[in-house]
Amino acid sequence: MPTYVRTEKCDGCKGQDRTACMYICPHDLMRLDKDGSETSHAMKAYNQEPEQCWECYSCIKICPQNAIECRSYADVTPLGGMVQPLRGSDAIMWTIKFRNGNMKRFKFPIRTTAEGSIDPYAGLPEPVDAEIGDHSTLFTKSTHSCDMSQFNAT
Repeated sequence: MPTYVRTEKCDGCKGQDRTACMYICPHDLMRLDKDGSETSHAMKAYNQEPEQCWECYSCIKICPQNAIECRSYADVTPLGGMVQPLRGSDAIMWTIKFRNGNMKRFKFPIRTTAEGSIDPYAGLPEPVDAEIGDHSTLFTKSTHSCDMSQFNAT
């Protein structure tokens, strides 16, 4: 089920031109109704095309007011359950609300390394220009000497 905004909780990210959910949505679905002409709720965010929602939970996790909700996937909660994540500086707290009113909370750590600090090519050899056009040689199977014994089972 697609995300939806609880207008009583949404503050339009304090009147900014672009809300947090607009910034993070990978499908560019979230909008800010500045004058209330679209939803009758001025300065509130909304999902402009719910049927196109990827249900990625990005907008739910980033919303500072916890105003965005989504029905949970059936493999996480039973039919009719709701999931609400709350992102902290070092973890995400997932609150699951069941149809019968019971609630459960789960806390999972999140990445704490600085953005852009990871070097994905660390330890790999530099590419050789002559080999780039040769499609029989893959980047991870370079002709350079590489000790593969550490990957072999003993």
